[in-house]
Amino acid sequence: MHRELTAFARRARASAARMHPELSLVSYTLLGHLEQSGGCRSTDLADHYALDKSTVSRQVAALERAGLIERRLDPGDHRVQVLHLTEAGARILAQVTESRREAFRERLAGWPEEDLRRFAGYLLRYNSATAGDR
Repeated sequence: MHRELTAFARRARASAARMHPELSLVSYTLLGHLEQSGGCRSTDLADHYALDKSTVSRQVAALERAGLIERRLDPGDHRVQVLHLTEAGARILAQVTESRREAFRERLAGWPEEDLRRFAGYLLRYNSATAGDR
């Protein structure tokens, strides 16, 4: 099981690089979280993904330089900066997300519906059980 999960993670990283060479899997994940949450602080990203703050800081700086995210003052507390996707960030995220969906559709095209349901259920169960590991 460990070998297969490791292979899965390696393929995910490699496919992320192919879909957008400047967007690592971590960057893609952070952009997705910003879109889903409507924006958050970098410390929230670090906490959510159990990443070191320096790792998130480097990723955020790279995403800012690329024009994919921007900082805005929190309207409720002007001492806090909240990260948000830019239009370019939202556009690239949508493109990569669609590419990833298409890749999954191709890989799973021959699977029977019942196998897809079971696989999705197992992934949900696994991810729910490991949510506390973040």
